[in-house]
Amino acid sequence: MIFELPKLPYAINALEPVISQKTIEFHYGKHHQAYVNNLNNLIKGTSFEKENLEQIIKTSEGGIFNNAAQVWNHTFYFFQFTPKGKGTPSKELLTAIEKQWGTFDDFKKEFNATATGLFGSGWAWLVKNKDNGLEILKESNAGTPLTKGLIPILTFDVWEHAYYLDYQNRRPDYLNAMWNVLNWDEINKRF
Repeated sequence: MIFELPKLPYAINALEPVISQKTIEFHYGKHHQAYVNNLNNLIKGTSFEKENLEQIIKTSEGGIFNNAAQVWNHTFYFFQFTPKGKGTPSKELLTAIEKQWGTFDDFKKEFNATATGLFGSGWAWLVKNKDNGLEILKESNAGTPLTKGLIPILTFDVWEHAYYLDYQNRRPDYLNAMWNVLNWDEINKRF
């Protein structure tokens, strides 16, 4: 199977000022594309060549896993956004959030604290666990909830290439701004 960079559902400048066109050009256009290219080159002539992306993630390791997981993580990340944000958490999702964290604001604070506290590069995730409860999970590098049998709902990329052009070393400012471009209609479907 040949993997391709999926076309964004918005213009490359549509998320400004939260995420600049320049960041999209580098993060999506260069980094995400490089993971796609690397994965295609790495799986040539291997047993992974005919597998879908999720199967590759669940059964590979090393460079193949890292690139496959980054393709999947980045696609998940970029497709949860829309210009100026849209919608709110569904009644069901909001109820689950409030059950776990008390209020939506408390959830956001904990999510941001988890993402801020991740040492180095990685991802903060909101996931549904096997008991249908919600958890906030942090994963280093190319880590993904798919390898743990969890259902990803929302993620923030905390690799520096996701925010450095716009926020330099101010990761908390980036995280606070991200809530303004979320497409809750898409996130609610994931729940």
